[in-house]
Amino acid sequence: MTLFPSWTEVNDCWPTIVGMRRTAAETKAVILAAARERFAADGYEKATIRSIAADAEIDPSMVMRYFGNKEALFGAAAEFDLELPDLTDVPVDSLGAVLATHFVERWERDEALLILLRVGVTNAAVAERMRTIFATQLGPVVVKATGNSSDAPVRAGLASSQVLGMALCRYVLAFPPLAGMSRQEVADWIGPTLQRYLTE
Repeated sequence: MTLFPSWTEVNDCWPTIVGMRRTAAETKAVILAAARERFAADGYEKATIRSIAADAEIDPSMVMRYFGNKEALFGAAAEFDLELPDLTDVPVDSLGAVLATHFVERWERDEALLILLRVGVTNAAVAERMRTIFATQLGPVVVKATGNSSDAPVRAGLASSQVLGMALCRYVLAFPPLAGMSRQEVADWIGPTLQRYLTE
């Protein structure tokens, strides 16, 4: 019985070992994916660096190396681009419908905003981050679309309340029949309200 593997055995498994090595970008992506799931499941307060590292099958020191602390990790995991469309050439009477369709599609394509929504209802810091995302991204779009900057924060805030309320009830609380509606049905219902908030 030999205590050490032969060179042939090492050579045979070397491709597997190399294949297991991740780049820094891949490691960060794995950590972020685990963090999103853990924050969504446990909330900000209960989620720990250790549990996230375990989910990612990585040493906790690596999480700290790439993100520093839990707050910074959460900020990265919850980074979210609303990817709002350019509404400049959209007819004014179609703004609500276009935004409603966009938001329903956007919610269902990326879980990061759902994580923010779940955690934000109980955590003040996360709620502030959500307010910042919507204010900084939706406000300028409203100004550009309507040409009016004086009441843009109010309009953006009201539009956000509609979109976030829909998302909370549809995706988090799963209120029937909202949870069972098609994307188009949801967009058709909230579109007129968004239209009123944006233009009337």
